[in-house]
Amino acid sequence: MKLLIVDDHAILREGLAALLQQLGPDTVVLQAGDVAQGLAQVDAHPDLDLVLLDLALPCMGGLPAIREFGARRPGLPVIVLTSTEAPETARSALMSGALGYVPKSASPQTLLSAVRLVLGGDVYIPPLVLGGPRPALPAEPGAPPPQLTPRQREVLRLLAAGLSNKAIGRAMGLSDKTVKAHITAVFRALNVVNRTQAATIAQRDGLL
Repeated sequence: MKLLIVDDHAILREGLAALLQQLGPDTVVLQAGDVAQGLAQVDAHPDLDLVLLDLALPCMGGLPAIREFGARRPGLPVIVLTSTEAPETARSALMSGALGYVPKSASPQTLLSAVRLVLGGDVYIPPLVLGGPRPALPAEPGAPPPQLTPRQREVLRLLAAGLSNKAIGRAMGLSDKTVKAHITAVFRALNVVNRTQAATIAQRDGLL
């Protein structure tokens, strides 16, 4: 497992790196002090599994940075780790493509759980930030149905049936990373942040 921390505070990065080592003995933690360094790490490590990104970064703010990481490596999960607990900021981060939002006030175990959840193909949103699950958005009148590739539709069908990432991979002959990438793309296309919402939208729009 290879993770990247992007934060401009070196002491915080070192503490996070030590914490993330608890995920397993083979965990490798890379560090970057700003977005440019982070993107360079992404380019240098094609086997990167996840990015932990601060929102308050020099030169480029966190929200544009989320989109930049997504453009540079589609399917690479990004978890925002920030001191901001404003619900609107969390929603903006998720709509920009983040798959997790963890306040820096959270416990170490909460962060580890969030990382495991996102690596498993789901989304982490703390209730204290959003005040409960975010409902699926209704379709706008006359809006065209989401555009998904045939492979993404098959992943969505299996996801809606309740299959885990590993089960989807076995059924389709795909690696875990490829399944995660497809699920990330499906979430973005459907404008949702978790599996329940994806299944709801898929049934509503006749995508199954």
